Amino acid sequence: MSLNSSTLLNEENTQGAKRNTESLESLLQTPSSIQNNPLQQLQLASQEVLEKAKKSGRSKCPRCNSSRMFYCYTCFVPVESVPTKDIPTVKLPLKIDIIKHPNETDGKSTAVHAKLLAPDDVTIYKYPCIPEYKEKRHEIALIFPGPNSISVKDIAFHLQKYTKKGVCSSDDDCSREPLPKQAKIEPEEEIIPNECISSSRSEGTRLKKIIFIDSTWNQTNKIITDERLQGLLQIELKTRKTCFWRHQKGKPDTYLSTIEAIYYFLVDYHQEILKESYRGQYDNLLFFFSFMYTLIKDAKCCAGKE
Repeated sequence: MSLNSSTLLNEENTQGAKRNTESLESLLQTPSSIQNNPLQQLQLASQEVLEKAKKSGRSKCPRCNSSRMFYCYTCFVPVESVPTKDIPTVKLPLKIDIIKHPNETDGKSTAVHAKLLAPDDVTIYKYPCIPEYKEKRHEIALIFPGPNSISVKDIAFHLQKYTKKGVCSSDDDCSREPLPKQAKIEPEEEIIPNECISSSRSEGTRLKKIIFIDSTWNQTNKIITDERLQGLLQIELKTRKTCFWRHQKGKPDTYLSTIEAIYYFLVDYHQEILKESYRGQYDNLLFFFSFMYTLIKDAKCCAGKE
């Protein structure tokens, strides 16, 4: 996202642009307020480098020389005024593939945050150029809401069912289990046995990769119905509410931005599947998101919108 004073406010509301711009310019010279900030309890690396970059304004991307704020959303690198050494790096327990809709505006997407902060574990694909997942369906899951979606705590049980049924590893084996384009997983109505719960860590570690779709909700149908994504275990995050400043009207507040979905999934996975205490291991995934949230919230308050 390109973040300067006029862009921030014009994107949210075209009325009163001049007054809003003046308000934000004044805001940029003062410390950000953290009142009523639901993200303020995060254990984040120092954001001093972002504060300095905010005051100095746009800077060049070291690769494409484009003028950007904080980072280049095309090249997935920090700008020259934000040294890489000052940006935290997060190690993830799983690999993450992000499938980006071709019409999704680069500057409005939060997917780039994941690539910037977990570069070794995150790959971004622009649809329709995505991998084939069929042969590894037993170790991959897709984050997307729907009638057949399961919760994070049930991952181990459903992956165990995949293993028991057998997953095709060759074209010959796959002939008995066709994957039509519109096919969806039909979870069985079964009670999770105690032994499955007790072994959830070993079963859960069979999950190797998570797929996220980066798109407006109105554009997701083309991607979610792609036959390459059919038959994948589908997971929905039902207990989290979005803080995204571009929340789409008419959609429930549990529909998260891409970086929020990644973060909250990993927190739940850490606790529910790995069975480990969460101590902020993935909080820095929201390093840029939390800073922008506070900046934009303060800008709106200063402009009299809230």
